Amino acid sequence: MRRRHLLALSAGALAAPALITQPARAAVETREHNGYRIRTYNVRPGSGSRDVACNADGTVWFCGQRDGTLNLLDPRDGGLKVVTLGQGAAPHGVVIGPDGAAWVTEGGQNSIARVDPKDHKVQLWKLNGGPSYANLNTLVFDNQGTLWFTGQGGVIGRFEPKAEKMQVWDAPRGNGPYGIALTPQGTVWYVSLAGNYLAEIDRTTGAPRIVEPPTPQQGARRVWSDSQGRLWISEWNSGNVSMHDPKDGSWKKWKLPGERPRCYSVYVDDRDAVWLTDFAANAIVRFDPKTETFLSFPSDKSGANVRQMAGRPGEAWAGESGTNRLVVIDKPQA
Repeated sequence: MRRRHLLALSAGALAAPALITQPARAAVETREHNGYRIRTYNVRPGSGSRDVACNADGTVWFCGQRDGTLNLLDPRDGGLKVVTLGQGAAPHGVVIGPDGAAWVTEGGQNSIARVDPKDHKVQLWKLNGGPSYANLNTLVFDNQGTLWFTGQGGVIGRFEPKAEKMQVWDAPRGNGPYGIALTPQGTVWYVSLAGNYLAEIDRTTGAPRIVEPPTPQQGARRVWSDSQGRLWISEWNSGNVSMHDPKDGSWKKWKLPGERPRCYSVYVDDRDAVWLTDFAANAIVRFDPKTETFLSFPSDKSGANVRQMAGRPGEAWAGESGTNRLVVIDKPQA
């Protein structure tokens, strides 16, 4: 594996425009399905509401991939704050860092972005020396505060915020690195959509150790860890959700319901329920590992295209990139 580059720089010179002040409100609609409450927030037309990240204060960040923005929704009153990330921006993934900031894989500018939680100032660190377009995808912080990320253009990388030090490596089998996850044991894993594999990253050297899923050409797209450190994987090509247990090396897999499912994303909640999205069914799907049963929540609008999910205790959040809405599913207490 070849290391692409090593970069340490001051982010101040790469600061992007900050908050756009707009008196915006997202209209909310509520319905019930299968005993769950579903709320949808009509956020911003043309934003392409994509990946989401939940703050401890109840607000939710989401990427506006189509208009180059990061947006903050307050579900309590529908309030919206819009942050522009710079010219040509096309953000993909977002997570909340140990510093409380929103950290973004900003694919349009081939950069890692940070949005301050207080003044919403934007800082950018470009992947100088690497590919001009890495197609940055997803990111996760490890327990030491290092940020790990993937680029579907064929790279994996890490960024140390305190030292402003970035390293990028060529991924095995070229194009494909997509979802990435941290386990409770502190290990970092990613999957490759085009490479059809799961891999654990050596956090010292950056070298990946490939673990082959049992289904050939499965199209592993995203990955999430449960509370035990088992890895749940959404398989785009096969339509399966699979589970790998690193403790004993075992695998299990389940086919999503319906004809020719296309399993895009996966999220494991605080109770170890597994939330998936199926493009073919235009639905969010909940899988119960204990009973091995699925529960489907079809969108009430066509072409929802939910590409990622996240959440907080009791709530599963997603962005409908095709309808410019955010959706949250919860089960009201009796």
